[in-house]
Amino acid sequence: MSTLKIAVRKDPAQYRPGEEIAGAAQWTTAKPPEAVEVRLLWYTHGRGTEDVCLVDTVRFDAPLQDDTRPFRFTAPEAPYSLAGTLVSLDWVVELITLPSKESDRIIISISSDGKPVMLGKSPTTQMTV
Repeated sequence: MSTLKIAVRKDPAQYRPGEEIAGAAQWTTAKPPEAVEVRLLWYTHGRGTEDVCLVDTVRFDAPLQDDTRPFRFTAPEAPYSLAGTLVSLDWVVELITLPSKESDRIIISISSDGKPVMLGKSPTTQMTV
């Protein structure tokens, strides 16, 4: 049985475009993998067609069976993380071993203020009585 763990340095994992996304990937596998990749990607989910876009990859060829490696990405300019009633877009940092395709992932947020854009959500109004 394999154990995979991906972590970023920033908590909460909220980034602005151009900021560094840094962290560490850790794995222990039953046998040495051919390669290990850390991937930065976004995907949509909700109603309609789901889209996935791989933005960047850090690859470790011929890695040890039990290892920890640092990684770095730069948060792209777009698209922003968003949460909507019909569709949402999440950014993910994913750790995957090859060829087994075992994986772990962490959801991060990328936007102008680092927080997901809220679509279709109106602010609540409170009345004082």
